[in-house]
Amino acid sequence: MSDNATLNARRLAATPRGVATATTVFADRAENAELWDVEGRRYIDFAGGIAVLNTGHRNAKVMAAVERQLARFTHTAYQVVPYEPYVELAERLNKIAPISGPAKSMFLTTGAEAVENTIKIARAHTGRRGVIAFSGGFHGRTLGALHVIGTEKHRAPFAPLLHESVRIPFDDLTAARSAIDERIAAVIVEPVQGEGGVRPATQEFLHGARAICDERGALLVVDEVQTGFGGRDTESARSSPSSRSGRRIRGEKERAPCGALSARSIRIPALAENTLDRSPRQ
Repeated sequence: MSDNATLNARRLAATPRGVATATTVFADRAENAELWDVEGRRYIDFAGGIAVLNTGHRNAKVMAAVERQLARFTHTAYQVVPYEPYVELAERLNKIAPISGPAKSMFLTTGAEAVENTIKIARAHTGRRGVIAFSGGFHGRTLGALHVIGTEKHRAPFAPLLHESVRIPFDDLTAARSAIDERIAAVIVEPVQGEGGVRPATQEFLHGARAICDERGALLVVDEVQTGFGGRDTESARSSPSSRSGRRIRGEKERAPCGALSARSIRIPALAENTLDRSPRQ
Protein backbone atom coordinates (compact mmCIF):
# COMPACT_ATOMS: atom_id res chain seq x y z
CA MET A 1 0.00 0.00 0.00
CA SER A 2 1.20 3.54 -0.75
CA ASP A 3 2.39 5.92 1.96
CA ASN A 4 1.02 9.41 2.61
CA ALA A 5 3.87 11.23 0.85
CA THR A 6 3.59 9.13 -2.31
CA LEU A 7 -0.18 9.53 -2.44
CA ASN A 8 0.10 13.28 -1.92
CA ALA A 9 2.56 13.56 -4.81
CA ARG A 10 0.13 11.63 -7.00
CA ARG A 11 -2.73 13.88 -5.83
CA LEU A 12 -0.83 17.04 -6.79
CA ALA A 13 -0.08 15.62 -10.23
CA ALA A 14 -3.56 14.25 -10.94
CA THR A 15 -6.03 16.71 -9.39
CA PRO A 16 -6.40 20.51 -9.68
CA ARG A 17 -5.05 22.85 -7.00
CA GLY A 18 -8.54 24.33 -6.63
CA VAL A 19 -9.67 21.06 -5.02
CA ALA A 20 -7.74 21.55 -1.81
CA THR A 21 -7.31 19.11 1.08
CA ALA A 22 -6.96 20.19 4.69
CA THR A 23 -4.39 17.50 5.46
CA THR A 24 -1.91 15.30 3.63
CA VAL A 25 -3.10 12.25 5.60
CA PHE A 26 -4.83 9.65 3.42
CA ALA A 27 -7.59 7.58 5.00
CA ASP A 28 -7.45 3.79 4.93
CA ARG A 29 -10.33 2.91 7.26
CA ALA A 30 -12.49 4.44 9.97
CA GLU A 31 -14.76 3.38 12.82
CA ASN A 32 -17.00 5.57 15.00
CA ALA A 33 -14.95 8.69 15.86
CA GLU A 34 -11.59 7.25 14.81
CA LEU A 35 -9.71 7.11 11.53
CA TRP A 36 -6.57 5.23 10.45
CA ASP A 37 -4.30 6.45 7.66
CA VAL A 38 -2.58 4.34 5.02
CA GLU A 39 0.51 4.09 7.24
CA GLY A 40 -1.50 2.65 10.13
CA ARG A 41 -1.57 5.78 12.31
CA ARG A 42 -4.73 6.26 14.35
CA TYR A 43 -6.52 9.61 14.72
CA ILE A 44 -9.55 11.04 16.46
CA ASP A 45 -11.63 12.48 13.62
CA PHE A 46 -12.94 15.86 14.76
CA ALA A 47 -13.96 16.82 11.21
CA GLY A 48 -16.51 14.06 10.60
CA GLY A 49 -16.68 14.73 6.87
CA ILE A 50 -17.25 18.43 7.71
CA ALA A 51 -20.00 18.04 10.29
CA VAL A 52 -21.79 15.25 8.41
CA LEU A 53 -21.13 12.08 10.38
CA ASN A 54 -23.18 12.79 13.49
CA THR A 55 -23.53 9.06 14.11
CA GLY A 56 -19.86 8.31 13.42
CA HIS A 57 -18.07 6.35 10.73
CA ARG A 58 -19.71 3.09 9.69
CA ASN A 59 -22.63 3.34 12.11
CA ALA A 60 -24.26 -0.09 12.25
CA LYS A 61 -27.81 1.13 11.55
CA VAL A 62 -26.68 3.31 8.65
CA MET A 63 -24.58 0.50 7.18
CA ALA A 64 -27.50 -1.93 7.42
CA ALA A 65 -29.87 0.53 5.73
CA VAL A 66 -27.40 1.10 2.89
CA GLU A 67 -26.91 -2.64 2.43
CA ARG A 68 -30.67 -3.22 2.28
CA GLN A 69 -31.03 -0.56 -0.39
CA LEU A 70 -28.11 -1.85 -2.45
CA ALA A 71 -29.76 -5.25 -2.50
CA ARG A 72 -32.87 -3.70 -4.10
CA PHE A 73 -31.54 -1.11 -6.59
CA THR A 74 -28.86 1.57 -6.74
CA HIS A 75 -30.00 4.39 -9.02
CA THR A 76 -33.11 5.01 -11.06
CA ALA A 77 -33.02 8.83 -11.27
CA TYR A 78 -36.02 9.91 -9.19
CA GLN A 79 -37.23 12.27 -11.90
CA VAL A 80 -37.48 9.27 -14.28
CA VAL A 81 -38.57 6.41 -11.99
CA PRO A 82 -39.56 7.62 -8.50
CA TYR A 83 -39.54 5.44 -5.39
CA GLU A 84 -41.16 5.36 -1.96
CA PRO A 85 -38.15 6.14 0.30
CA TYR A 86 -37.75 9.57 -1.31
CA VAL A 87 -41.42 10.39 -0.74
CA GLU A 88 -41.36 8.97 2.79
CA LEU A 89 -38.30 11.02 3.76
CA ALA A 90 -39.89 14.20 2.38
CA GLU A 91 -43.04 13.47 4.40
CA ARG A 92 -41.03 13.00 7.59
CA LEU A 93 -39.02 16.16 6.98
CA ASN A 94 -42.18 18.16 6.31
CA LYS A 95 -43.60 17.05 9.67
CA ILE A 96 -40.61 18.08 11.77
CA ALA A 97 -39.47 21.19 9.89
CA PRO A 98 -40.30 24.35 11.91
CA ILE A 99 -42.76 25.57 9.28
CA SER A 100 -46.36 26.50 9.96
CA GLY A 101 -48.82 25.07 7.50
CA PRO A 102 -48.25 22.52 4.72
CA ALA A 103 -44.62 22.11 3.60
CA LYS A 104 -42.79 20.48 0.73
CA SER A 105 -39.22 19.14 0.58
CA MET A 106 -36.73 18.05 -2.06
CA PHE A 107 -33.29 16.47 -1.85
CA LEU A 108 -30.03 17.34 -3.54
CA THR A 109 -26.48 16.11 -3.64
CA THR A 110 -24.99 19.24 -2.08
CA GLY A 111 -25.92 22.26 -0.05
CA ALA A 112 -24.79 24.56 -2.86
CA GLU A 113 -27.47 23.04 -5.10
CA ALA A 114 -30.02 23.70 -2.39
CA VAL A 115 -28.94 27.35 -2.22
CA GLU A 116 -29.24 27.77 -5.98
CA ASN A 117 -32.74 26.30 -5.91
CA THR A 118 -33.78 28.61 -3.07
CA ILE A 119 -32.76 31.58 -5.21
CA LYS A 120 -34.85 30.24 -8.11
CA ILE A 121 -37.84 29.70 -5.83
CA ALA A 122 -37.49 33.12 -4.21
CA ARG A 123 -37.28 34.89 -7.56
CA ALA A 124 -40.25 33.01 -8.97
CA HIS A 125 -42.34 33.58 -5.83
CA THR A 126 -41.61 37.30 -5.41
CA GLY A 127 -40.94 38.44 -8.98
CA ARG A 128 -37.82 40.19 -7.64
CA ARG A 129 -34.13 39.65 -8.36
CA GLY A 130 -32.07 40.87 -5.39
CA VAL A 131 -30.58 38.64 -2.68
CA ILE A 132 -29.03 39.77 0.61
CA ALA A 133 -26.27 37.74 2.27
CA PHE A 134 -23.91 38.46 5.16
CA SER A 135 -20.20 39.08 5.55
CA GLY A 136 -18.39 35.92 6.59
CA GLY A 137 -21.19 33.70 5.31
CA PHE A 138 -20.58 30.50 3.36
CA HIS A 139 -23.19 28.95 1.08
CA GLY A 140 -21.21 26.80 -1.37
CA ARG A 141 -18.72 27.12 -4.22
CA THR A 142 -20.86 26.63 -7.33
CA LEU A 143 -21.24 29.72 -9.50
CA GLY A 144 -24.77 30.44 -8.33
CA ALA A 145 -23.87 30.02 -4.65
CA LEU A 146 -20.87 32.32 -5.04
CA HIS A 147 -23.28 35.23 -5.51
CA VAL A 148 -24.28 35.03 -1.88
CA ILE A 149 -21.03 33.91 -0.31
CA GLY A 150 -19.58 36.44 2.12
CA THR A 151 -15.86 35.72 1.71
CA GLU A 152 -14.08 37.67 -1.00
CA LYS A 153 -11.34 35.04 -1.47
CA HIS A 154 -13.96 32.64 -2.82
CA ARG A 155 -15.69 35.24 -5.03
CA ALA A 156 -12.88 37.31 -6.53
CA PRO A 157 -11.40 34.80 -9.03
CA PHE A 158 -14.80 34.41 -10.74
CA ALA A 159 -16.00 38.02 -10.99
CA PRO A 160 -18.09 39.47 -12.46
CA LEU A 161 -20.93 37.35 -11.14
CA LEU A 162 -24.37 37.04 -12.62
CA HIS A 163 -27.24 38.34 -10.50
CA GLU A 164 -27.83 41.15 -8.05
CA SER A 165 -26.67 40.37 -4.52
CA VAL A 166 -25.78 42.55 -1.55
CA ARG A 167 -23.57 41.65 1.42
CA ILE A 168 -24.13 43.38 4.74
CA PRO A 169 -22.60 42.94 8.23
CA PHE A 170 -23.57 39.74 10.03
CA ASP A 171 -25.92 39.92 13.02
CA ASP A 172 -26.59 43.61 12.33
CA LEU A 173 -30.32 44.30 12.43
CA THR A 174 -29.89 47.97 11.55
CA ALA A 175 -28.02 47.07 8.36
CA ALA A 176 -30.66 44.47 7.49
CA ARG A 177 -33.47 46.96 8.00
CA SER A 178 -31.75 49.43 5.68
CA ALA A 179 -30.96 46.89 2.96
CA ILE A 180 -34.19 44.88 2.68
CA ASP A 181 -36.48 46.70 0.27
CA GLU A 182 -38.87 46.07 -2.63
CA ARG A 183 -36.02 44.80 -4.84
CA ILE A 184 -35.06 41.94 -2.52
CA ALA A 185 -36.34 38.42 -3.22
CA ALA A 186 -34.52 36.63 -0.38
CA VAL A 187 -32.28 37.09 2.65
CA ILE A 188 -29.96 34.13 3.27
CA VAL A 189 -28.30 33.60 6.65
CA GLU A 190 -26.47 30.89 8.57
CA PRO A 191 -27.83 30.61 12.13
CA VAL A 192 -24.23 29.77 13.07
CA GLN A 193 -21.53 30.86 10.64
CA GLY A 194 -18.89 28.19 10.04
CA GLU A 195 -16.30 29.56 7.63
CA GLY A 196 -16.90 32.96 9.22
CA GLY A 197 -15.46 31.76 12.53
CA VAL A 198 -18.18 29.75 14.36
CA ARG A 199 -20.25 32.86 15.02
CA PRO A 200 -23.84 32.31 16.20
CA ALA A 201 -26.47 34.84 15.21
CA THR A 202 -28.48 36.19 18.12
CA GLN A 203 -32.12 35.25 18.46
CA GLU A 204 -32.92 38.96 18.42
CA PHE A 205 -31.31 39.30 15.01
CA LEU A 206 -32.90 36.18 13.51
CA HIS A 207 -36.39 37.03 14.68
CA GLY A 208 -35.90 40.67 13.70
CA ALA A 209 -34.82 39.63 10.20
CA ARG A 210 -37.88 37.36 10.05
CA ALA A 211 -40.17 40.29 10.90
CA ILE A 212 -38.54 42.63 8.35
CA CYS A 213 -38.80 40.01 5.61
CA ASP A 214 -42.48 39.47 6.42
CA GLU A 215 -43.15 43.19 6.36
CA ARG A 216 -41.36 43.79 3.06
CA GLY A 217 -42.28 40.62 1.17
CA ALA A 218 -38.87 38.90 1.02
CA LEU A 219 -38.16 35.25 1.83
CA LEU A 220 -35.86 34.39 4.73
CA VAL A 221 -33.54 31.48 3.91
CA VAL A 222 -32.02 29.73 6.93
CA ASP A 223 -28.96 27.92 5.61
CA GLU A 224 -27.81 25.31 8.13
CA VAL A 225 -24.40 24.61 6.63
CA GLN A 226 -22.36 23.60 9.66
CA THR A 227 -25.12 22.96 12.19
CA GLY A 228 -27.09 20.48 10.14
CA PHE A 229 -30.87 20.26 10.27
CA GLY A 230 -31.98 21.92 13.53
CA GLY A 231 -28.49 21.26 14.80
CA ARG A 232 -28.09 24.06 17.33
CA ASP A 233 -30.38 22.23 19.74
CA THR A 234 -33.98 21.10 19.93
CA GLU A 235 -35.21 24.29 21.58
CA SER A 236 -33.61 26.59 19.02
CA ALA A 237 -35.18 24.55 16.26
CA ARG A 238 -38.60 24.97 17.88
CA SER A 239 -38.07 28.72 18.15
CA SER A 240 -36.68 29.06 14.63
CA PRO A 241 -37.41 32.43 13.05
CA SER A 242 -38.93 30.52 10.15
CA SER A 243 -41.48 28.64 12.23
CA ARG A 244 -44.16 31.33 12.11
CA SER A 245 -44.38 32.01 8.40
CA GLY A 246 -42.71 28.96 6.95
CA ARG A 247 -39.82 30.24 4.91
CA ARG A 248 -37.09 28.07 6.23
CA ILE A 249 -35.87 26.72 2.95
CA ARG A 250 -32.80 24.64 3.50
CA GLY A 251 -31.03 22.31 5.89
CA GLU A 252 -28.03 20.13 5.20
CA LYS A 253 -26.28 17.08 6.64
CA GLU A 254 -27.41 14.39 8.97
CA ARG A 255 -26.22 10.78 8.92
CA ALA A 256 -24.98 10.92 5.34
CA PRO A 257 -23.96 13.88 3.17
CA CYS A 258 -27.08 15.22 1.51
CA GLY A 259 -28.67 18.58 0.84
CA ALA A 260 -32.35 19.22 1.51
CA LEU A 261 -34.67 22.09 0.76
CA SER A 262 -37.90 22.57 2.74
CA ALA A 263 -40.39 25.39 2.33
CA ARG A 264 -43.97 26.27 3.07
CA SER A 265 -45.98 24.92 0.16
CA ILE A 266 -47.41 28.30 -0.84
CA ARG A 267 -43.87 29.72 -1.14
CA ILE A 268 -43.01 27.25 -3.89
CA PRO A 269 -44.69 28.58 -7.03
CA ALA A 270 -46.28 26.31 -9.61
CA LEU A 271 -43.14 26.06 -11.69
CA ALA A 272 -43.06 24.02 -14.85
CA GLU A 273 -41.83 20.43 -14.50
CA ASN A 274 -38.06 19.94 -14.44
CA THR A 275 -37.32 23.58 -13.56
CA LEU A 276 -35.81 22.69 -10.17
CA ASP A 277 -32.61 20.68 -9.84
CA ARG A 278 -32.56 17.17 -8.45
CA SER A 279 -29.73 15.13 -7.07
CA PRO A 280 -28.20 12.90 -9.76
CA ARG A 281 -27.70 10.17 -7.18
CA GLN A 282 -31.11 10.21 -5.50
